[in-house]
Amino acid sequence: MAERTYRALVVTHEESGPVGTFGDWFPAAGIELDLLEPWRGDALPERVDAHDALIVLGGSQQAYDDRSAPWLRATKDLLRAALADDVPVLGICLGGQLLAEAAGGRVAPGAEGPEIGPRLIAKRDAAGDDPLFERIPLSPMVIQWHWDAIVDLPPGAVLLAASPRYPHQAFRVGQKAYGLQFHIETPPELVVAWAAADAEALRELGFDPVTVVERSVDVLPEIEEVWRPFVERFAALVRGETRTYLPIVG
Repeated sequence: MAERTYRALVVTHEESGPVGTFGDWFPAAGIELDLLEPWRGDALPERVDAHDALIVLGGSQQAYDDRSAPWLRATKDLLRAALADDVPVLGICLGGQLLAEAAGGRVAPGAEGPEIGPRLIAKRDAAGDDPLFERIPLSPMVIQWHWDAIVDLPPGAVLLAASPRYPHQAFRVGQKAYGLQFHIETPPELVVAWAAADAEALRELGFDPVTVVERSVDVLPEIEEVWRPFVERFAALVRGETRTYLPIVG
């Protein structure tokens, strides 16, 4: 009998928000990626019934304002359908914000200003019992590149990681849907492109674009060491090979 092929539907939002290292990590972990580019005119399905998982990547749009891109409302509807159907979900940066909004949370402009470049986040207590986060170090390094922030988590969501400026860095909705405020999929050329595109804004905020790139590139091997196994555990979740979190009912 031929081995089954598992596939994830990947929603991108702009050319500067590609799959990055996910293009290697997921296939190597047994999950093929099918890209949807609604910004190029691709239509989003109503449900994730032809795929085994849904991945929503980052972008410069505002999760709280459907007018910032004509496909955002449909993306939130797709996320809600995936949650209802118990489909594994991974949202990255804007994707995590859209997951929060779709599930009843709230996103707004970041009151403490943008987070840019390499930053440490901190696991919360609940992460110790989460099948994807339990083996993450206590303070892993990530790449931040966001102006908006998740202000309120969805009802019933579990907080998995935080930072001093923005407490909602990673969360889980239900058993199989994960939202990350940060990036883990950034190859060097992607950070270089972001810094070049945002150079003027970064200088106005007191960042040196060259320094941001250098510091980001320096930590990418560390990020891969920590987060590639996280992707592998998500892939195992997609294949049904790992446990899902089962809350204790008292």
